[in-house]
Amino acid sequence: YLVGVGRADCTGPVAQVPLMGYANPDQVGGGLLSRLYSRAFIVADREDSKRIVFVSADIGMVSQRLRLEVLQQLRSKYGELYRQDNVILSGTHTHSGPGGYFQYTLFWITSKGLIRPALNSIVNGIVKSIDIAHENMKRGRLFINRGTVENSQINRSPFSYLKNPESERNRYSSNTDKEMLVLKMVDEDGHELGLISWFAVHPVSMNNSNHLVNSDNVGYASYLFEQEKNKGMLPGEGSFVAAFASSNLGDVSPNTRGPFCANTGESCDNPQSSCPIGGAAMCMAKGPGRDMFESTRIIGQNIYLKAKELYEKASQEVTGPLSSAHQWVNMSSVSVQLNATHTVKTCKPALGHSFAAGTIDGVGAFNFTQGSVEGDPFWDQIRDELLGEPSDEAKACHKPKPILFSTGEMTSPHPWHPDIVDVQIAAIGSLAILAVPGEFTTMSGRRLREAVKSEFDSHGTPEMNVVIAGLCNVYTHYITTYEEYQVQRYEAASTIYGPHTLSAYIQLYRSLAKAIALSATHELARGPKPPLFNITKLTLLPALSADKAPAGKTFGDVLEGARPEYRETEVAEVTFVGANPRNSAENATEHNFLTVERYSNITSSWRVVLNDASWDTRFYWSKGSRGQSNVTIEWHIPVGTEPGVYRLHYFGHYKKKRLWPLKPAFTVPFEGLSSAFRVAAP
Repeated sequence: YLVGVGRADCTGPVAQVPLMGYANPDQVGGGLLSRLYSRAFIVADREDSKRIVFVSADIGMVSQRLRLEVLQQLRSKYGELYRQDNVILSGTHTHSGPGGYFQYTLFWITSKGLIRPALNSIVNGIVKSIDIAHENMKRGRLFINRGTVENSQINRSPFSYLKNPESERNRYSSNTDKEMLVLKMVDEDGHELGLISWFAVHPVSMNNSNHLVNSDNVGYASYLFEQEKNKGMLPGEGSFVAAFASSNLGDVSPNTRGPFCANTGESCDNPQSSCPIGGAAMCMAKGPGRDMFESTRIIGQNIYLKAKELYEKASQEVTGPLSSAHQWVNMSSVSVQLNATHTVKTCKPALGHSFAAGTIDGVGAFNFTQGSVEGDPFWDQIRDELLGEPSDEAKACHKPKPILFSTGEMTSPHPWHPDIVDVQIAAIGSLAILAVPGEFTTMSGRRLREAVKSEFDSHGTPEMNVVIAGLCNVYTHYITTYEEYQVQRYEAASTIYGPHTLSAYIQLYRSLAKAIALSATHELARGPKPPLFNITKLTLLPALSADKAPAGKTFGDVLEGARPEYRETEVAEVTFVGANPRNSAENATEHNFLTVERYSNITSSWRVVLNDASWDTRFYWSKGSRGQSNVTIEWHIPVGTEPGVYRLHYFGHYKKKRLWPLKPAFTVPFEGLSSAFRVAAP
């Protein structure tokens, strides 16, 4: 094959923008723990023009808006080379990235509308990562390996899982998929290029009290792998690219100690995930660490170490033709042939009452509980008054789900949920990547993989390695099995196309697999093209106003300085006169907020040893009154830090009004420096 890899920043605004994932309106960005990246991989046939592009981006999920804008840019740059059928865009599912990049109304509620700077950062980052991969294409080889990851996940809806047939459950040793699949890439001389790992776990080690933008546990795994391979480079730099992509993580939590009542400390591992005092709002899962930062590192390191081992031992070469199959499908009305006599249909999208309950990884509001198979007259009446009552047809179709929001029947100002959904498979020799538009639960993913594998087997392509890539192309929430759907925990209440959603996807992906196996992808109907709504900007985000420094101070001045000396494991912390970090995101595509610098006696100069993409630094922004704000930079000094003299360097932009009132305000870059301090030998 010809192989190319690329990585580009897609962080976007780190302040005031709601974070995407927990749907918690209080969880808005207030700084940066780690940068977000788009990682792109291109595999091309050396003989003909066939290509496959796989992108894993450190974002909550890929939205339809995002995908359509990326495809538009690729078409204008590359013509018909990169298209909807051969480009897969997958989100890692971090819950600590900026939101606001959706065109469907439901997602506007917690992301304060469509936020152009956030959307543009992700679109531009993805396209740039593909550009870099495209420019770096070289002859290469691919190897595959798989293995088991321990101590890194639990099933967060075990009572739903137990509703699956016992005979089916008995075929598996665990109620989560512990298998990791690694694809290793090297050039023809054996030089390492990168890897993609697929593993099913929610990146929710950072909980919904976090305000720092970061890529969570899987992002930390990428960071460790890339730091290991790009020796001597700053984070985010270097040619080796390591993506830790999502899979069928629907019911899989990294919070391995399980659910406990926050007020009493007793377990709340019950079908309603509810506590005796305080109800569901008190039931929260705990990770393995002392706090969410440590839990993120523990889970991320586990995943990284297994991937490293599988990568080093990968010897099964991937060879064979490239192929991709794609369709747009109206998921509101798919007829599914269950057997010779029985046909069922999917439904217009709707969310059930338990959607509002949230999960043990991030509880909901107003004490909704999981497992609600009956509505609540109080909330139903409020819903009817505000949004309108669900139709009898919707209620019957979604049964036993009590509908909270009948989103498929809500169209103002734009539809609340998508109807048109991408289904897609890309085959690289013996590897088939199923790009799925949401979060399949453990058993749903197993059924889908098995169905696709048997389809390949029965049409003369045995021995296919089938992997699910999650949160691709368009977000449609969850996909549970029919049996799990009956108990209506959070994942089932969020299975928006009704009880037969999984059966519909199995039927659709089987037909894609068959088309690939029979080399008949050109015969697949393209299906109805998804809409691109005419939204320029619609946001409740506060407008950027002029920044001000306190009297007698200027931007970048130190308010609280560093101590003269620190030791390993201590935290060097400096507070500066700051400005709104959104100024930087909206003016510079790639902005670094901070560096840690070490003094070199040999060159008598300062050398950058860390940037803001490092997991050892934290950047906090706190807004004061009358346009004033502070920035605090922390460096958590790791064990093994070279003793010496260091300083912290802050980079920002402030917004300044022009004297002439009709002229727009402009931004001015500035810097702040801490005093020098010593890191002593241990």
